[in-house]
Parts: sequence; C-alpha cells; structure tokens
Amino acid sequence: MRRLQLTEAEQGEMDTLVGRFLDAGHDWDPLVAAEAATAAAPGLPLRLREFLAGARTAESDITVVSGIPLDPALVPTPTGWEAAAKSAAGRREEAALLLCGSVMGDAFGWESQQEGRIVHDICPAPGMESSLTSASSEKTLSLHTEDVFHPCRADYVALLCLRNPDGVGTTVASVEDVDLPAEARGTLAEPRFRFFPDDSHSGPVPGREGGPAAYPEERVLFGPEHAPYLRFDVDFMAGADVAAAEAVRVTDALLRSSAGRVVLHPGDLVFIDNYKVVHGRDPFTPRYDGEDRWLKRVNLLRDVRRLYAQGRVRSRLVPA
Repeated sequence: MRRLQLTEAEQGEMDTLVGRFLDAGHDWDPLVAAEAATAAAPGLPLRLREFLAGARTAESDITVVSGIPLDPALVPTPTGWEAAAKSAAGRREEAALLLCGSVMGDAFGWESQQEGRIVHDICPAPGMESSLTSASSEKTLSLHTEDVFHPCRADYVALLCLRNPDGVGTTVASVEDVDLPAEARGTLAEPRFRFFPDDSHSGPVPGREGGPAAYPEERVLFGPEHAPYLRFDVDFMAGADVAAAEAVRVTDALLRSSAGRVVLHPGDLVFIDNYKVVHGRDPFTPRYDGEDRWLKRVNLLRDVRRLYAQGRVRSRLVPA
C-alpha cells in the first residue's frame, strides 16, 4: 500500500484548481467532463501528480491520498444515488475525484449503471439494506472484482470518502497474498468460468432466463504466470464443472482469510487495482439522518481506447 498526505499548501492549490474547473462551466456530459478533467489535471500539486504516476507505473495494489479538500458546507448524505443525482450533491468532490483520477487513468461509466453517470454516489438507500449493491448497508459485500463480467472492466476503482462516521471498513485482498494450491491454480488459469453482471446493472442478464446468450467461459487467473491478474466475484460467477466450482470455493475462502481493511476518513481517496485486488465492504446500520457513510466512486481505464474499440461511437459509457 502506498500513502500520501497532502500539505495545507497542496490542499490550497487543489482547492483553487477545483474552483476554476467548476467555474469553467463544463456541462457534465460524460465525455466532456472527463476530458476536461484530463486537460486540467496538470494543475494539480506536483508532488501529488508524481505520487500517482509512480503508483500507476509500479502497479501499486492499494494507493491512498489523504487530505483531499472537501466542501466545508457539504450537504447531508443523500438517501440513495438517485437523490444525489437529482440534487447534484457533492459536485465539488466529483470534480476533485475526476481531476485526481485522470492521472491514474481515463474515467468511464456504464449505460446500465446509475443512469449513465461517470461519477457514482455510494450511500445507503432505504429498502436496499440487504441488496448485493453499493446501496446496501446491513449486508456484507463479498470480495469482488468490479464489473467482473466485462472485458472493459476498470483497471482502477477510485473511492473518495465524504463521510464515514462509523469507520466502516472497505475490505481488500490481493492475489499476491494468497497461496493457492497447485490444482486450484491450474484450474483457475483455464477458461472454465462464467461471469455475470451484478445487481447494480439494469436490464436482462446474459445466461439467465429472458436475457441474451451467456458469456463465454473465461479464466479467473490470467496474464504473467509469476504475477497473475485476477477476476473474481463469488456472487456473480460460476464454474463450468465440479472442479471449477471447487476452485471457486477454495479461492473465496483463501481470499477472505487473507483480507485486510482500509478505513476511509473524510478527504481520503483510495485507488484499488481492479486486476490485482478484490474489494468488499463491512456491514453497518444506516441512520438516514444525513450523516451516513458517503463515498464518490469512479472507474478508470489505463487506456480508454479499449472501450472505444468495443463499439461504433466514441463514448465513455459502456453500452447496455
């Protein structure tokens, strides 16, 4: 894990840059806002840019920046992402997240998630307490690769903490810290697994009744043999045979036993390498009093042209 604490001077620099970015009047079209952030990012404090560039080059599994300036008049935590979207809650923090994120990668979103927004709100919603989505609270979110089903899943998941009064932990486990049995490792490196969209995605699910054809069988472990990458989500994947299903069970148990916790405080920004680390969340009891846990999230690709190459239009939204 790599960490950086911004100084007061650096916080002032960043606050000024965020103000200029907002005053420029970007219309927050997903493509325009993300590209404007990339163009403005050289105005970030030099030490911050060097730190993030170094983390990207080293493929740091967990990267944390503390001291991101938040609006001193931050509005109450919305009751769900829809409320946040309608009120533009936390717009200043969204700009800060886009600016920092653009040093690590290219921001993108999903047509099937939060109505195509680039920056997502992570806050508890009434009636969703036990769901398998980021709007849940009382249910543990299992360790998972973000959007495990898609070839254009994020290289990094970036989370900026606005509130976390109960110290709710983000659970993390790295593929590098798991000693997989040789038999399971061999199975995981073969295309014997199917992956599905999680419940945060709207629309028919491939491979299920009423949905399109199932996704092809893929590998869990891929890339360099000495330092493989991982895609894993026990709730939204299936082994194609008995041995593959057993490999999923073994891997899930080992990941859970090796998991650590990252507790984010207001102003903390974490970048999670989505190819090396699975993440989840501890359960908590929501208040719905305006003081609940509230994060902003953005997905980042190291090269957004991976996404452009999948479709016929130049868009930072993955089509539904």
